[in-house]
Amino acid sequence: MTGNREKTENGEKTEAREKTENKEMKENKEKTEVREKTEIGEMRENEEKTESREKKTGKEKETKIEKGEKRNQNLMHLIRRVHGLVENTDIEKHRHSQDQIGAVLGSGRGICYRETFLEGMYGEWVGVDRAHTKKYVLLHCHGGGYSTGSSLYARTLTSKLASSTSMDVFCFDYRLAPEHPCPAALEDAMKAWNYLMLLGYGARDVILTGDSAGGNLALALTLKLKEEGRLLPRGLVLMSPWTDLTSSGKSFETKAELDPVLDRAYIDRMVDAYAPGRDLKDPYISPLFGNMEGFPPTYIQVGENEILLSDSMRLYQVFTEAGVPVKLDVYPGMWHVFQMSPVKAAREAMDKNAQFIYDICR
Repeated sequence: MTGNREKTENGEKTEAREKTENKEMKENKEKTEVREKTEIGEMRENEEKTESREKKTGKEKETKIEKGEKRNQNLMHLIRRVHGLVENTDIEKHRHSQDQIGAVLGSGRGICYRETFLEGMYGEWVGVDRAHTKKYVLLHCHGGGYSTGSSLYARTLTSKLASSTSMDVFCFDYRLAPEHPCPAALEDAMKAWNYLMLLGYGARDVILTGDSAGGNLALALTLKLKEEGRLLPRGLVLMSPWTDLTSSGKSFETKAELDPVLDRAYIDRMVDAYAPGRDLKDPYISPLFGNMEGFPPTYIQVGENEILLSDSMRLYQVFTEAGVPVKLDVYPGMWHVFQMSPVKAAREAMDKNAQFIYDICR
């Protein structure tokens, strides 16, 4: 009897324990379900917040991009209008307008200008009015399609180069076409180079810089020095260089509507004035077709929206294939020789020019 009662009690205890455990399991399951539902709800809520935030950020980005594009379009329109005031089919009026711009916009605060004459050719020293290095010098070849431009107009660049590098810049007024077609400009560039050598600078103390046609001239001068077996400059800095007078680059078509400064008609006039009846693939006329092996380190800057974009990109390829240390920066939304303009991108570009020069002078 006692044994049966104990069995009954044990069975009841086991049953009670099982019921308790089942109840706890059920409660835990319900709690888990509630927790899972809560977590799922929180996840959905977070996802919705994230989506909302991403949509808001996306809209803000789109707004910023739209504002940037609109600002750039307005700037391009302004550049087109200003350039339209300068450009003139009367070559003398065109040159005069450029000099006026150089006189107004080129003279920087804390910059000194000193003129000199090399066998009748005008030259100008540009330097900062503070202590600065005299070991190295920049030889600048100005642009202007070989038919316009001057040291005065080039102050919009030479003043910035002198200020950003704390180095002296020498710029010279080479003879212009159509009165003096090629090779007059190259002869005068060699005269400027020899002048620096006579002053005591070595070839490795000189950095050649040039914009547009001046970039062409800097390349042609280096090719000439190489041909004569002379030492080459320490480096080259080229801003929107005009390297191919055959105008065979794709950007002449793809950027025709965007470029606010240049068009094919203008380029054709400059080519006819500078190289009438000449083989335009002559490396001293179109350096793109020259042998660049052994050239010094070179830095190229070009605007995304200019018809000469291909001139820079193809030059970069030629340098790369020749094993020349070369760097190319394409500036989004910018135009031909944008470094002249008082815009943020121009200041950044000049800082990069200076950094490149510092690097190769170490």
